[in-house]
Amino acid sequence: MSGFLVFILVLSVLVFVHELGHFSVARYFGVTVHQFSIGFGPKLVSKYWKGTNWSISLIPLGGYVQMKGQEDLDPAKTSTDSDSYGVLTPTKRIFILLAGPFANFILAFFLYIFVGLMEHNELGSQIGGVLKGSPAYQCGLRDGDKIVTINDEKIVVWSDLQSTIKSNEDDRLYVTVDRNGTTLTFLVIPKILETKNIFGENEHRKMVGIAPGNIIPISYNLIGSIAYGWNKTVESSKLIFQGLQKLLQGIVPSSEVGGMISIGKVISDASDTGIVSIFIIGALISVNLGVLNLLPIPALDGGHIMFNLYELITRRKPSQNILLNLTIGGWIILFGLMALGLYNDINRFF
Repeated sequence: MSGFLVFILVLSVLVFVHELGHFSVARYFGVTVHQFSIGFGPKLVSKYWKGTNWSISLIPLGGYVQMKGQEDLDPAKTSTDSDSYGVLTPTKRIFILLAGPFANFILAFFLYIFVGLMEHNELGSQIGGVLKGSPAYQCGLRDGDKIVTINDEKIVVWSDLQSTIKSNEDDRLYVTVDRNGTTLTFLVIPKILETKNIFGENEHRKMVGIAPGNIIPISYNLIGSIAYGWNKTVESSKLIFQGLQKLLQGIVPSSEVGGMISIGKVISDASDTGIVSIFIIGALISVNLGVLNLLPIPALDGGHIMFNLYELITRRKPSQNILLNLTIGGWIILFGLMALGLYNDINRFF
């Protein structure tokens, strides 16, 4: 299957799951959903079923559900019918709005579980480099040592080592290694050193002075895969939230913002290396989609949640003029971000 087709398939699945979240909760609360579309523009395939027109449209860059009494392009257009979105309480509307991003997080969680169950590559526990003068070097650790346990905690992959060092409170690490078939134990006391994080910021972190030296194939049992799926979903969610924060702070330059071309390139490259890579990239993009839709931009789910929170707190709806102006402003911001991503992609790849 070509990379482009994989890109369309993955993106369509992610959008379908997101919109299915909205659809399912809306129907649970008795709201009529007129349209469920994957893509925008002219309809390629359309079928009316159980009160909803299900369709696949020409431009596969998103999707939408059109509920009775909710119109994103005309927020002043409402309905007072009993099966409309507008007559629901703000709390129920918020549940409908949260359901889309939540569905993306759930999808990412299950994709990561599948990755955990399948054999995939991770950094192993063998030391590939010891910095001279570091705590690890001074205590006797050397290149080629395979770390077995730290403070009696089993170490299988490099991330186990990192989390154990980070969570250790008394700063005394009893590191057991396998050196050419001989088991040795060393006492290592980490130092707090300044280093750079993935965003290029200086930060202080516990360091022992070692680098990974091997990549190993690994898979987990069902329980281990569930833990792996949860940890990876939380980790990727935090990373994306932090990335957005750094972008707003100016720490991450706007030139790093990517668009559909970047997403397509990443998915296409992943398709060349197998299903595991596609699942990993799909999970990461799904989390990204969930996080971005929670931003308080009026054109997104987060913006609608903001309006409903206002109504919930003040007991009155925002005025139609304010609602319309904020929605227009939200669309301008959204299209501006899309244009920025496209501009960066063109500069990056062409």
